[in-house]
Amino acid sequence: MAGLIREESIAEVREKARIDDVVAEHVTLRNAGGGSMKGLCPFHDEKSPSFHVTPSRGFFHCLAGETRVLTYDGPRPIADLAGGTHRILGVRGNWIEAPFKSYGVQPLMRITVGRNRQVKDLHATDEHRWFVRTDNGSGHREVLTKDLKPGDRLVPKFPRSRIQRTTPSPFGIAHGFTYGDGTRSGTGSMALLCPPKDLAMLKWFPNSHTSASGDNLLVHHLPAFFKDRPPLGESVSYLYGWLAGYFAADGCVASDGTVMLNSADREDLEFVRTVCTRLGIATYGITTQLREGFPGREPSELHRVHLVNEDLTESFFLLDQHRQRFVDADKKFARRGWVVRAVETTDRVEEVFCAEVEDGHAFTLEDNILTGNCFGCQAGGDVIKFVMDIDALSFAEAVERLADKYGVQLRREEGDVRDDRPKGPQRGRLVEAHKVAQQFYAEQLATPDALVARQFLAERGFDQSAAETFGIGFAPRDGDALFKHLRQLAFSQEELVVGGLVAVGRSAYDRFRGRLLWPIRDASGDTIGFGARRIFDDDRIDAKYLNTSETPIYKKSQVLYGIDLARKDMARSSQAVVVEGYTDVMACHLAGVTSAVATCGTAFGDEHARVLRRFMNDHEEFRGEVIFAFDGDAAGQKAALRTFSGDQNFVSQTYVAVEPDGLDPCDLRIKQGDAAVRELVARRVPLYRFVLSNVVGKYDLDRADSRVDALREGARLVSSIRDKSKVDAFARELAGMVGIDVDQARAEVRRAAARGPVRADQRGSRRGEPQQPDTSAPPAPRNPVPDLRDPRFALERETLKLVIQHPMAIGRTTSDIGVEDFTHPVYRAVWELVAAAGGPVAGSGDATWAGRLRDAATDPAVSSAISALGVEPIRTAKEPDAAYVSVHVFRLLELTAMRRIADLKSKLQRTNPVENAAEYNRMFGELAALEQHRRTLRERTVGAS
Repeated sequence: MAGLIREESIAEVREKARIDDVVAEHVTLRNAGGGSMKGLCPFHDEKSPSFHVTPSRGFFHCLAGETRVLTYDGPRPIADLAGGTHRILGVRGNWIEAPFKSYGVQPLMRITVGRNRQVKDLHATDEHRWFVRTDNGSGHREVLTKDLKPGDRLVPKFPRSRIQRTTPSPFGIAHGFTYGDGTRSGTGSMALLCPPKDLAMLKWFPNSHTSASGDNLLVHHLPAFFKDRPPLGESVSYLYGWLAGYFAADGCVASDGTVMLNSADREDLEFVRTVCTRLGIATYGITTQLREGFPGREPSELHRVHLVNEDLTESFFLLDQHRQRFVDADKKFARRGWVVRAVETTDRVEEVFCAEVEDGHAFTLEDNILTGNCFGCQAGGDVIKFVMDIDALSFAEAVERLADKYGVQLRREEGDVRDDRPKGPQRGRLVEAHKVAQQFYAEQLATPDALVARQFLAERGFDQSAAETFGIGFAPRDGDALFKHLRQLAFSQEELVVGGLVAVGRSAYDRFRGRLLWPIRDASGDTIGFGARRIFDDDRIDAKYLNTSETPIYKKSQVLYGIDLARKDMARSSQAVVVEGYTDVMACHLAGVTSAVATCGTAFGDEHARVLRRFMNDHEEFRGEVIFAFDGDAAGQKAALRTFSGDQNFVSQTYVAVEPDGLDPCDLRIKQGDAAVRELVARRVPLYRFVLSNVVGKYDLDRADSRVDALREGARLVSSIRDKSKVDAFARELAGMVGIDVDQARAEVRRAAARGPVRADQRGSRRGEPQQPDTSAPPAPRNPVPDLRDPRFALERETLKLVIQHPMAIGRTTSDIGVEDFTHPVYRAVWELVAAAGGPVAGSGDATWAGRLRDAATDPAVSSAISALGVEPIRTAKEPDAAYVSVHVFRLLELTAMRRIADLKSKLQRTNPVENAAEYNRMFGELAALEQHRRTLRERTVGAS
């Protein structure tokens, strides 16, 4: 066996194999400044670049950090967060869920920063990422800890404001003021209103009992919880009101405009900072001063927090003096960032921690410092280590592969027979065998035996030039032509069998004999497998399609056909088009859609998505599009649904391109030309819209019950998405499709989420598919008993009781009532009998009225209902008069009008006012008339009562 590789050969490999060139075969890199490159990490999923490569050092790394983190529940030490998932502030000022992990023991540096006369120290690893403002202040750059300089301005990040359009809750104001200036009193609490606050604050305690205490006012009998902090889960309006009330009690606005809140209890101000964080109001750190106590007492601490003026509005200030100083201020605290004062090494070597943030690869520390993060793979090393990790090779095999690629002649230790290479064929030999095989097959395509193969290509619009571009070849029907060719070139049978080129039965034979072949290449252009199609009617050639099986160099879950040709345009355009077949990839590329790829005999999965991400990073954030070109038939819709259920695997915008006539890109190019293929991609629609449209389209949305069914099925689909940031947008889209209010759709999505995932035995009914009937349960009655807890049914029942028991009293008042005013089938059937008999007027003075109706009924449930309606007491103690009758009739008609309005609004929401202007305007006019009719009925109801 060969000996160990000499150290000087390894050093030569490291010198000649540029790490940025090697990494660029797997990742699209861009300049990160300071001689570094960066891109999406190839070892895990991410949205924006965090994988750094330093060519001068031959080094690649992910990053980590530690300190206190700003969470949704307030600042917490990062070590306490490790091992869990927490809600933290992301790069866009939004709240996101992210896991925290330990990254082992590492040396730390100290960063001293200052802001508004405050100074603090941070500790981080030497290559942790920070964001520093550019000199002109218009942007920022990423800087490693070791490269920070005094004067660098760290980028701050503050929560988005939630109060600009919010009115403080009056009840919250009373709560906050009492918390600051109040006491517990018996089983409740009491607020103290001192001049001049009494005049401004009394209005927030309406209808309360007050008393005088000297110059002060006392407000009595307030809830006991007014002396407790409010739950953080309260509404924005309530928390805003509480904060405003508390500030009126204990806050002040200095003459220069500084907004401050004071407390002897530091925990109160920590809670205030958390409330401010929830509301999107920036604060500066809590400061502490000692104040002299009363004679005989020790000095005590007084704590203070500053609120940022630009985040507040005039409505926040309840006292005139505070409000006027705020408006007139010449000194206002703004959202400022920290400035680096010093960076130095320390002797601290200890465990460090970081968050794994997908969106933006950054999160916010306490005091609003935006910092970078490590996504969590802890990958690092030189070019040899990178090749070992990316291709699962041993050290020796990685060195040999790089040496072969960069022309380094390896020398080995003489007499040392140790060999740490894995047993079996080496990767380099398998790749070389496939390279030779591809050349052999391409040459065979020009032979007379390949006439049928060439005709197959020509019929699909592919000429000789296209065949050469994609390396298409032909495998002779002679069973061992390739095997013999490769054996003559000194490839062993084991290498050919392990590589998937040759199979062994009674003897060795070519795996792909008698087929048209497409070489499958990795991103660097190496052929690692083949896709093959039968083109002869030959009993010896069984399967129509045949792909290379899993081998040491070919993993179908990680391979995309055409990635070698598409990768550059994918990076340039941040767009990838995923089609279903090899000929579809060819058609797209030849038509100008040069970012097309296809899977190789398997469904699109997580590993494929990871490959796309690595080549589609775009500036600071990932904004790429993944477009799936599905067939327009049922199979295509099923594929779209399957993709939607896994859409959280994509960090990009996900779209669907469907040709209305069901043509795939290859057939579309043949029939309509290159422009039609480009147009197909240009007409893409969002995946979620395509899937939801298919789900909702199964139902008759002009019927209220069908709209309910469509909403339920659509909500189950929306609630299944793991990326909760998308759920609200999908719920809005669903509401528009069904034609209902957005809040109604949101509520149904929440209910669907609470019910949990669909069980296998429910899947049919939940997806609108037929289920086998449950023969163990008795059949439902044709006319079930009405549930009188439903106000609508109770009103219908009371009206029919009047019709049957007091036909003279109700008389002609019912002339406007029709069968559509009764929604329950039993009550509808009763009214039909009444109408057939001539209406309530026909029963006036007729002692047999109820009996005649009962005898006319053919349904036992209806007959039974008439008997009950004839004897059940009316819900009034006196004889029903015209007013009592009118209230029920008008209210019943109003409910019908409301139902018609809901149906019409649903149609309007589903109608495009531009494309269907006449129909939209007609319905809008009808809606206005119905609304006027409803208001008239309501006025008559109120007048009658």
